[in-house]
Amino acid sequence: MARHTEPVAVIGLGRFGTALALELAREGTEVLAVDRRPEIVQRMSGRLGQVVVADSTDLEALREIGLADFQRVVVAIGTDLEASILTTALLAELGVPDVWVKALTSQHARILERIGAHHVVFPGLEMGERVAHLVSGRLLDWVEVDEEWVFARTKPPRELVGVPLGRSGVRARHRVTVVSVKPQGSDRWTHADTETVLSYGCEIVLAGRPADVERFVDRP
Repeated sequence: MARHTEPVAVIGLGRFGTALALELAREGTEVLAVDRRPEIVQRMSGRLGQVVVADSTDLEALREIGLADFQRVVVAIGTDLEASILTTALLAELGVPDVWVKALTSQHARILERIGAHHVVFPGLEMGERVAHLVSGRLLDWVEVDEEWVFARTKPPRELVGVPLGRSGVRARHRVTVVSVKPQGSDRWTHADTETVLSYGCEIVLAGRPADVERFVDRP
């Protein structure tokens, strides 16, 4: 699984792309932001470390800004379906191994998947901040109840494996609570309690404040 220390390129700085890029940067991920509109790049240059003007439908332009070297790229282009589709196809041609693309319709999503998108998101359901947590590679899902409370689905860190949760001290030490677990090989979730013992292959749902959850899932 990709780790959040690897850089991410975000192509398209509309509302969704901007929220995504800023959230990734806030988490500590190095971001290369790309847009073909000079005025947008100028506006974002003071908020992100690397922002460049480039036409993402031009293969040579993508090569020049180094996108062939990125492991993860997000295509966050707004309403220009042709640009979205062509950009995705070019990233596939460059061999980018993890391409996330914003889709506007189910038909658009099907086309994107057929031409090489690895993940397709609908920003009406998954806004930039949430997708940023998923793109970072640490989490399998992230749901905000409000600004001060979240649920996050992830794999258990090493310190929780093989120890009953009641003896792990996870809530006292990290201020997060393991509320559910899906055992390895099962498709059913169950409540976690003090006697629950986690394995490396299981998935867990955590509850807590966003900053506490983020710190906890960064643990090995």
